Amino acid sequence: MSTDVTRAGGVRAALRQLLGASRPVSWINTAYPFAAAYLLTAGRVDLPFVLGTVYFLVPYNLAMYGINDVFDYESDLRNPRKGGIEGVVLGRRWHRLTLGAAAAANVPFLVALVALGGAASTAVLAVSVFAVIAYSAPGLRFKERPVLDSVTSATHFVSPAVFGLALAGGGLSAPVLATLVAFFLWGMASQAFGAVQDILSDRAAGIASVATWLGARTTVRLAMAGYGLAAAVMLGAGWPGALAGLVPLAYVLSVAPFRRLTDARSEEANRGWRRFLWLNLVSGFLITQLLIWIALRG
Repeated sequence: MSTDVTRAGGVRAALRQLLGASRPVSWINTAYPFAAAYLLTAGRVDLPFVLGTVYFLVPYNLAMYGINDVFDYESDLRNPRKGGIEGVVLGRRWHRLTLGAAAAANVPFLVALVALGGAASTAVLAVSVFAVIAYSAPGLRFKERPVLDSVTSATHFVSPAVFGLALAGGGLSAPVLATLVAFFLWGMASQAFGAVQDILSDRAAGIASVATWLGARTTVRLAMAGYGLAAAVMLGAGWPGALAGLVPLAYVLSVAPFRRLTDARSEEANRGWRRFLWLNLVSGFLITQLLIWIALRG
């Protein structure tokens, strides 16, 4: 009996670690763009829709954040914000399990999605998966290459939408292109602002980022500019899609209080980051209502 109890406890502990490493609070940020793009383009719920949504909901995030947690272990130990909603400190004993689980969870979905898609969707999926691996994996570590870190992070969130569009056989109309470009700018700005809070811990661990390179004040102001540019680009989506341009402006207001932040006080940006996490939920709700309105008008 005691052996069974011990084994069961070990399984539960492993599942808790894998769940924490996958960042449940962020699942919707990758699943939603795919689901919305596919559904609006194809106009139906079918096997590719279900498989793609489930893939970008859990396996994709387990790979993205799990790989990051394994290879960022040393810096995470120095990071005071790790250990809760913003990510676990993944102990060494769980590293091999996490990498193995990420591979096991991803491969079947990737095989199925390639089989269900075509050359264009497969190419987009390849870019998406490469960006997930390249961001954190040794030898690539795009997260340590200033500006490329923001570009790669934006790819993590925009590529599911592009994949959904390609899988459904959609084209790049002017409104769609404007939306994707605005989303990409939003992603770059968000990654840059998120990096500000980690300036001190990243420098202590010898990790470079757009924020350690530019400093807190400049990075925050560039993030504000990125959000503002995203709002302007959405004007190209036409009416009523241009209304979505109001959403990035909310992020400008959210990060503006940190525009004079010094590097020594950079950890204070965590207050803005926590607000960012909840603002994403509100923004997602508002954009959903707008998409429903657009669909009903069409």
